[in-house]
Amino acid sequence: MLRTGKEYRESIRDGRAVWIDGERVKDVTTHPAFRPIVDVRARMYDMAHEAAHRAVMAYEGPAGEGFSRATKPPTTHQDWHDKRAWVDAVMNEIGGVVIRVGDETVGEMWSLYDGRKILDEIDPQFSENITRHIARAHERDIFHVSANTDPKGDRSKRPQDQDPDMLLHVVKETDAGIVVRGAKFETAAAYANQAFVKPTIANWGDDKLSDYAVGFIAEMGAPGMKHICRTGFAGRRPAADYPIANRFDEIDTLVIFDNVLIPWENVLFYRHTRAASYIRGTLHRYSAFPFVQRILFLADLMIGVALFNVRQTGLDKQQAVREKMAELVCYREGINAHLTAAVAMAQPSPGGLLMPNQSLLYTGRVHACSRLPAMMHLARELCGGQICITPDSATFAAEETRPWLEKYYSVNEFWSAEDRRRLLAYARDLLNSDYAGHRVTFELFAQSPPFAHLNAVFNSFDFRGPLDFAHRAAGLSDRVLDQK
Repeated sequence: MLRTGKEYRESIRDGRAVWIDGERVKDVTTHPAFRPIVDVRARMYDMAHEAAHRAVMAYEGPAGEGFSRATKPPTTHQDWHDKRAWVDAVMNEIGGVVIRVGDETVGEMWSLYDGRKILDEIDPQFSENITRHIARAHERDIFHVSANTDPKGDRSKRPQDQDPDMLLHVVKETDAGIVVRGAKFETAAAYANQAFVKPTIANWGDDKLSDYAVGFIAEMGAPGMKHICRTGFAGRRPAADYPIANRFDEIDTLVIFDNVLIPWENVLFYRHTRAASYIRGTLHRYSAFPFVQRILFLADLMIGVALFNVRQTGLDKQQAVREKMAELVCYREGINAHLTAAVAMAQPSPGGLLMPNQSLLYTGRVHACSRLPAMMHLARELCGGQICITPDSATFAAEETRPWLEKYYSVNEFWSAEDRRRLLAYARDLLNSDYAGHRVTFELFAQSPPFAHLNAVFNSFDFRGPLDFAHRAAGLSDRVLDQK
């Protein structure tokens, strides 16, 4: 059941229509913009077959077949410990941070699984479909992503009052399934197998039925599907100078649905605004965990490059520097504490799964995402101005300039000019480069915008404790508790 890297590569050589920089891509597995990140995903698949990683990456089913721990629906605390260990193993093995690899998006289908009673109001077949697709993604080790964001259009108008394709919608029904038109933005779609596609509308007003209230599984190589990708970072500049961008750029795609047929067995809900509202409100109850866990690794990288930089020049002994390092550590440990506590205090879900404690998970996400820009700026300060003025690797290697750079970039017997150049180049790509700016924006909006993060906190927090305490402490009458 466990895929290999080779099998993954073959699965996305399906003739899909992909464009980047105005060029039609013949093979996403070999194109320079996609090959590095495809290789990273393939490496993850191969890890599950290696003795050094198999116990962390996979487990055996009843018949001795292998399954990925990442896509296993969680029912115990140990499942969450295993998932966290899976991400830890992957990030340490690849030596960087990637987000859209499947484990952080398959959880969105678990959220819909929790809403099967709502789906049954429409058609019991839909709840059967979601159960089957969760099993399919797990059993076949599918690279599954999530399609949420629309091209927007004029959001002061209803979708029906402008070009209807600005939001993805159903244009007709057939015996074989529904036909959809529109577009979605999605990271990694061009090199994934399938996506869970759902609406972004949060407020449907009084509408009970809508052609825009549709959720389904889309095969990324389906007829009529077009992938129009943003310019990639890989290959634009030398890897020696931009080591992160050249290995870990996750290509974002405008996925066009040009009258795409979605078979009925892939439809998860249709024309039911209550189901659409439910999935918007619960979408991240599982997937926020691996998303936030990845920011923990970004914090580790910032701590690492900052501490190496201050140590090489002896500044780590200064109290002011240690205070700034401690701020980075507090940020990192704040994320770690929220993740640890969310598992320790995990809650049964409506569908019988075990979900991370929702209040702790969502407050951890706010902490991780909202403070990230400030922590990156603090790490820049600790790294100093040389991350923005250091010459490139070609200048360090050139015969005429190499002696001077070796003279002025060698610090002591521990730090050669080349090691220092590598550290500064890495810090620049982590904190200062075009790719670093892209990453900050991605982390702020990848799951939802900051206001939605805070709304999730408000909706998941149990206010009864503070209200009861204040009620008793202030000596209020019981009738004030009846106000909703």
